[in-house]
Amino acid sequence: MRNYSTSDVLYKLKNKKVGVLFGGPSDERNVSIISGNAVIHALHALGVNVCGIDVDRNIVTKIKKEKIDIAYIALHGLIGEDGTIQGMLRMMGIPYTGCGVFASSLSMDKNLSKIFFKYFGILTPKWKILKRFSTFPKIKRYPVIVKPSMGGSTIDVTIVKNRMYLSKAIKKAFRSEYTEEIIIEQFIKGKEITVGVLYGKALPVIEIIPKYGFYDFKCKYQKNGSKYVIPARINKETYEVSQLYAEKIYDRFKCSAVCRVDMIVDENNKVWVLENNTIPGMTKTSLLPSASKEAGYNFENLVLEILKSALIK
Repeated sequence: MRNYSTSDVLYKLKNKKVGVLFGGPSDERNVSIISGNAVIHALHALGVNVCGIDVDRNIVTKIKKEKIDIAYIALHGLIGEDGTIQGMLRMMGIPYTGCGVFASSLSMDKNLSKIFFKYFGILTPKWKILKRFSTFPKIKRYPVIVKPSMGGSTIDVTIVKNRMYLSKAIKKAFRSEYTEEIIIEQFIKGKEITVGVLYGKALPVIEIIPKYGFYDFKCKYQKNGSKYVIPARINKETYEVSQLYAEKIYDRFKCSAVCRVDMIVDENNKVWVLENNTIPGMTKTSLLPSASKEAGYNFENLVLEILKSALIK
């Protein structure tokens, strides 16, 4: 991609209107609204002609009414991260930020993502798939992680320590009407880390220290729910492996602009990849902006960097 300077990008946006798409119908709606408003504020500060569009069933009508030239996607979860909105925008001929249909749909499906991880030689915890109304699989070793195959923000995820609690966890994971299959995954004890990637280059690794045991929705979004250490307190070799994995996933999944890869470093310093996020949170204290800040980008710079991706679509 051409290396546009900040002034180049702002010049190209001079006569264009950017619509920030946020909200949506998923369980991550409230988080998406916060991300969207942060992006809108940043673009206003940069002097960009911007409007916010809350995504619902009337999204096509709203986009036509606003007459936007570029879409900045700040949607999290289904519709926003699964390739749906990207395909719609492509059909409408509106350039958009971030990953395309393939990378989005592949990354949202945790089962397919893990199949790809294994194929590309990336370590990922063992797992089983359970479809709705299927017979419970036999689990030989506990604890395990039970979670929806499609979804994000660790919603409806449970650590199950023995079979007594498995049925309840499965029911919780199937709570959403959109969930057709869930994952029962090997539990890996260790440090939780995440690696953001900006245009193919890994950002500083973040170590996540959740307050309540594991990095669930509560720890992510409750005030003081987690502590973040940048750079992560892992040895040099492990640090490099985690960044290599993140860059490899960005490349093999055909990501665009950004992604963020969540991982676990076990007690033997092995790096296990859990999932890839194509539209990471974009509040000023979110993980991707925090890693970007460590790499020298302030929040407005990061927003503009991501916006560049729409200029080449």
